[in-house]
Amino acid sequence: MHVFEKAALAVLLLSGSLMSPAAAETPLPAAIAAPGETTVLTAHAVGEQIYECKAGTDGKLAWAFREPAASLTADNKIVGRHFAGPSWELSDGSAVVGKAAGSAPGTTANDIAWLKLDVASHRGGGTLSNVTTVQRINTVGGVLTGECDKPGNTRAMPYSADYVFLRKG
Repeated sequence: MHVFEKAALAVLLLSGSLMSPAAAETPLPAAIAAPGETTVLTAHAVGEQIYECKAGTDGKLAWAFREPAASLTADNKIVGRHFAGPSWELSDGSAVVGKAAGSAPGTTANDIAWLKLDVASHRGGGTLSNVTTVQRINTVGGVLTGECDKPGNTRAMPYSADYVFLRKG
């Protein structure tokens, strides 16, 4: 991890611990709204968006998103992790895998998009067992720009976000 990326991650860690409960009350864009669904859990994620240098359809090298890697916290405790799939797994053993269903731009050009994901599969009988939708909101960072020069190289960009786990009814 580069010095700049380490410094940015430290800032994200600090900002996440200072977030107020009102942060989860942010008005949502229609593209990611989930009317009629009830919140099961809101967790704050701090981690990295990992990119890989690949040739695009035009043959030019560019950074392509590969996977997230983040810790999930709630009530100032680590409660789980977020990783490739996209998947979320809690310490109670429950897990879900999502499939993108909607997106809205992040607040700034450096912030990854806000997302709505439909749950495609479940594992375990814990907190996430009846979750039907996941929203990624309040994103900070995570966007990688610039050129890449060698296929297979990876870069990780620090990010934070809130993940809202919802169920129908």
